[in-house]
Amino acid sequence: MTIPAIGATPAVTATSYLPASTATTAVDSTDTGFATALSGAVDNLQQLQSTSDTYAIQAVTGDLDDIHTATLAASRAQVTLELVAAVRNKGVEAFNDMMRMQA
Repeated sequence: MTIPAIGATPAVTATSYLPASTATTAVDSTDTGFATALSGAVDNLQQLQSTSDTYAIQAVTGDLDDIHTATLAASRAQVTLELVAAVRNKGVEAFNDMMRMQA
């Protein structure tokens, strides 16, 4: 078994977990910004978790051919869940800070 060179691994971009509509830098006049990005991230998270669940079911039933694919899918779902939770927590924290401000 040969080990591929480090340069042969696929590059991961910073926007690979975001939907294509939020990965662009141009601002669309119909785009609602943060709400669209957050709902897109949640939709993407649901898709990643569904894929991970499918691979887990295949692993349990013995139909899984490649364990690496299942491991990658589970890791992507976990990292995306942690990211979405962190963004949510920061949003709640910012809201609470604004509510504590005095006029």
